[in-house]
Amino acid sequence: MDSRHIQVIAGELGLNTRQVEATAALIGEGATVPFIARYRKEATGTLDEVAVAAIRDRLEQLVELDRRREAILKSLGEQGVLTDELNARVVAAATLTELEDIYLPYRPKRRTRATIAREKGLEPLAKLIFAQEGADPAAEASLYVDPEKGVADPDEALTGARDIIAEWVNEDQAAREAMRAIFSTKGTFRSKVVTGKEEDGIKFRDYYDWEEPVSTAPSHRVLAMRRGENEGFLYFKLSPPEEEGMGALESMFVKGAGPDAAQVRLAVQDCYKRLLALSIETETRMATKKRAEAEAIRVFAENLRQLLLASPLGQKNVLAIDPGFRTGCKVVCLDRQGKLLHNDTIYPSMSDRAKDEAAEKLRGLCAKYAVEVIAIGNGTAGRETEAFVRGLGLPSTIKTVMVNESGASIYSASEAARAEFPDHDITVRGAVSIGRRLMDPLAELVKIDPKSIGVGQYQHDVDQNALKKSLDDVVESCVNRVGVEVNTASRELLTYVSGLGPQLARNIVEYRDANGPFAARAELSRVPRVGPKAFEQAAGFLRIRDAVHPLDASAVHPESYPVVEAMAADLGCTVSELVRDAALRARIDLKRYVTGKVGLPTLNDIMAELAKPGRDPREQFEAFSFADGIEKITDVEKGMRLPGVVTNVAAFGAFVDIGVHQDGLVHISQLADRFVKDPADVVKVGQRVSVTVLEVDVKRNRISLSMKGK
Repeated sequence: MDSRHIQVIAGELGLNTRQVEATAALIGEGATVPFIARYRKEATGTLDEVAVAAIRDRLEQLVELDRRREAILKSLGEQGVLTDELNARVVAAATLTELEDIYLPYRPKRRTRATIAREKGLEPLAKLIFAQEGADPAAEASLYVDPEKGVADPDEALTGARDIIAEWVNEDQAAREAMRAIFSTKGTFRSKVVTGKEEDGIKFRDYYDWEEPVSTAPSHRVLAMRRGENEGFLYFKLSPPEEEGMGALESMFVKGAGPDAAQVRLAVQDCYKRLLALSIETETRMATKKRAEAEAIRVFAENLRQLLLASPLGQKNVLAIDPGFRTGCKVVCLDRQGKLLHNDTIYPSMSDRAKDEAAEKLRGLCAKYAVEVIAIGNGTAGRETEAFVRGLGLPSTIKTVMVNESGASIYSASEAARAEFPDHDITVRGAVSIGRRLMDPLAELVKIDPKSIGVGQYQHDVDQNALKKSLDDVVESCVNRVGVEVNTASRELLTYVSGLGPQLARNIVEYRDANGPFAARAELSRVPRVGPKAFEQAAGFLRIRDAVHPLDASAVHPESYPVVEAMAADLGCTVSELVRDAALRARIDLKRYVTGKVGLPTLNDIMAELAKPGRDPREQFEAFSFADGIEKITDVEKGMRLPGVVTNVAAFGAFVDIGVHQDGLVHISQLADRFVKDPADVVKVGQRVSVTVLEVDVKRNRISLSMKGK
């Protein structure tokens, strides 16, 4: 472990070095972020998952920086130019940009105008002029005229010398830093429509003639302009006022007003227009792209977290319907564990006879399978199917709930779905997914690539590796926060449990299938390849309901069982009695159980868990209904006040499903009666809201909504 990295990270994150060092050591040993945050609080000083992940990510960045540093030092050494002073600068470079600036003059490059001028022997002339000590450039240039070398006259010699000076200016570290500052603080994004693309690129109409400061441009607009450029509809440029950029360079390199200074001025101007401005524009475009991507990924990740932690219905007998018009509605019946009991197809949108048959069939299925809840997908024909079901006169005890089916079709065609339902087609699998998603959103959604769930903006425009890493972190965090019932969890769900992964998850399922349900957490050690390290990382997040040991159903880690058993022994009771009796727990003096490894943070966590062992941290489920009679966009009128569900939160506002197959947009300015800087401060995915219709554009299929005056 590099002590310099520890110091850097501690300073950047505002932590003490002990916290960073302990966290880095745990990460180096293979510990996961959820495990470190939940079960190693004494070591880290109670750092949460966000801080632990930040340390992990920064460590990775610094290691990558060191790899690049080593490659540069090797290259400089092979070139024979590595002096002590240059070595010290490379070693001291704190960022990749600084490192590359130092290396730039020595980087192997293609044959440039400056290279050609050096081949003509003009570098001494360039040095003389660049020194600006009063030399006569024309007279000096005449000494370098040599037709055999390609220098026909003094003007050609001066041109070559200026080319060399321009390259020096371009490779000057201070000059590049100054230009970066000007581009980032004074630069402007400009976009214009490509001639002849006005109609085809209509979705980018807002950017047909757009200007915006680089320093304040929000992520979604940066990504939108880049997408327009990539798709061939927009010209996209980034530049500061030329006179300011040029003036800054001249002030750095031009000394006085003599003829030699005039030559340097010409070289500087050429450098700016031909080399430096283009180079720094590319850099700044990449830097703003990275910032925009980071913000887009952050928003996507937070939306995904809210979706995964949506309230679960729990164990109920569910009849799930995947709606459709011409092809009918696929109906499945699931038991309280989500097992498929029956599947069928109804046609409520066809003839009166087909509608009557559908009604009779649904009533019969509800009675036969003791249905408690009907789940209806919110896709095509969803609202029409919901209206049909609500008109059946079913018992009031049977709730009807619309379910967001985004990604269900992805799951139904997946290898996992085929493996679970090899004898059923994708329509049955899709309906099962809709029903299970209502019962436990987290358990079902982990089976789908997070990018397919539809809660992001510009997700295909951002760095896909960074996006995957962030979304995987969110899924892992949510799964381990909720905990997993090991005897019923799917392989996909177990994959995200701390310390497991795909292979160990598969091994656990195969062991469970071969040997029956696990009776105790300790039995996990019998699963092939689940060694002590994997058991340590995973055990606390796995639950075994009705296990012999009461703590096996809780988030108390097995390593802490002796502490709880000691508490019970001191009180003269069993662990089960300690879990059931709050009065007994109230008598415990936690300070008596503090040891070198177990401190008050862990003991407080244990006490909280004993009070509600295995408690699901998600909010309790509440049924939701859209407004009656509002089923398509033509039903929506300006001024209506409607119930809705937030489906996506973006930097510019929130999208709300009001039940018409087209989400409406609540612009950030309409989210509240106060100024809103970040929509996530006001709304979250899955939140039930009341909205007022501001505008309906049927032709463009757009609905504008407001949450003001709620």
